[in-house]
Amino acid sequence: MSHRISDPVSGSTPSEPPPGAEPRKFGLPTAMALIVGSIVGVGIFNLPTSLAGYGPITLASMALTTVGAVALALLFAALSRRLPADGGPYAYARVGFGNGLGFANAWSYWITAWAGNAAIAVGWVLYVEHFVNTGHEKLWSVVLVLVGLWLPALVNLSGVKNMGAVQVVTTIIKFVALAFMSTVGLFFISTANFTPWNVSGESAWAAIGGGMAIALFSYLGVETAAVAAGKVSDPERNIPRATVLGTLATAVVYMLSLVAVFGILPTSTLANANAPFSDAANEIFGGTWAGDAMAIAVIISGLGALNGWTMICAEMPLAAAEDGLFPEQFKRISSRGVPAWGLVASTVLASVATVVNYLGANGAQVFTVLVLMTGITAAIPYAFSALAQLKWRWADHRAMQTPRFVRDMTVAGLSLVFSVLFIWYSRYTGEGFWLYWSPFILAGGSLLLGIPVYLAQRRHMTEPPEVPAYTEPTG
Repeated sequence: MSHRISDPVSGSTPSEPPPGAEPRKFGLPTAMALIVGSIVGVGIFNLPTSLAGYGPITLASMALTTVGAVALALLFAALSRRLPADGGPYAYARVGFGNGLGFANAWSYWITAWAGNAAIAVGWVLYVEHFVNTGHEKLWSVVLVLVGLWLPALVNLSGVKNMGAVQVVTTIIKFVALAFMSTVGLFFISTANFTPWNVSGESAWAAIGGGMAIALFSYLGVETAAVAAGKVSDPERNIPRATVLGTLATAVVYMLSLVAVFGILPTSTLANANAPFSDAANEIFGGTWAGDAMAIAVIISGLGALNGWTMICAEMPLAAAEDGLFPEQFKRISSRGVPAWGLVASTVLASVATVVNYLGANGAQVFTVLVLMTGITAAIPYAFSALAQLKWRWADHRAMQTPRFVRDMTVAGLSLVFSVLFIWYSRYTGEGFWLYWSPFILAGGSLLLGIPVYLAQRRHMTEPPEVPAYTEPTG
């Protein structure tokens, strides 16, 4: 099989589940829940602490990152209309540039998925430890992270129906928590907390760029509906809508809630906070019950994000395996209709990444390093998706006058620029050479591990399909 491209009318795919398996299709509401639920994990809830090293100037970072995220959402919406194939960014790179770059993008995105899961789990534990292991004993922190990784894996292994139900419920809870902080929280802002504006000791542009690299993690997931195209009904219609609407809704509450938290708590307090949104809620109500309630909401939010990203950990390798780029074990479908081998392998890697990163570091440092590492490995397939769109739309326009040409080229160009910036600024601001460059070292090492896999799979790779002809969007 060369590619799992959905039928534009029925939404079915050539790869059907085994007899007796439940249908593997999401409608628009669940596709939106996948987008919002995958974007809104624990990244935004830990972001104030990660950004505190730069100061409130990172509100500008978040604003620029939001522009980049919306550009990426529009990019993936356009690409998914044209090529509604499983794998999302991987599929676009492969069809646009061949199997070699297709494999590199598939491997890079897979790293993003399982390493991102590790980061989400670490951030999730920082809120769990609001109630247990309050002394942050490292061994118990690791145990809790492993629970956070394997519980969603078990939900995914039980089938798509259960996975989708969990995603919808957890998305509603997390969105309510953010909506509360982005509305009520605005009334408790002290403008004095916005000064000093830049506490990093770096130039304003360097501080904004560094903040952007960290903030990107909070928006990872804009492409998840495109990655899981085979599980979305009527993908040409539902994937673009879910991608754009889900990203815009998330962007609004992100910006407002971050303004509120930076305005409620001084930067010095945020820098040492393990659960900044809980601390902000306590400041609003003058007690601890509000912080407890916020922590519970964040814990549920984290489980929802881990649930969605665990599915993505297996869906992208499944698409690559069906094209011969990944080992065939990744395309094995269980009796529940899920790629169980990919789910387990990805969760094992996330577990290993967590344990390794906890050696000699605390939870906040581990979270930030993993965030920056996944920013690098995500920006690579984002950039190649943008390059594929630029290539295809330029060819379209040379062949005929196509509508929306300027808009599509502008969106793709912005997406490419932001992707490059995210990579450039993904350095850790801590002291010491190894910590400073640790995100690049970890990302580079993980990417190099793909070389023997590529060499082993090279003779099994099928030819990429032709890019479908341009058609004017109808919705």
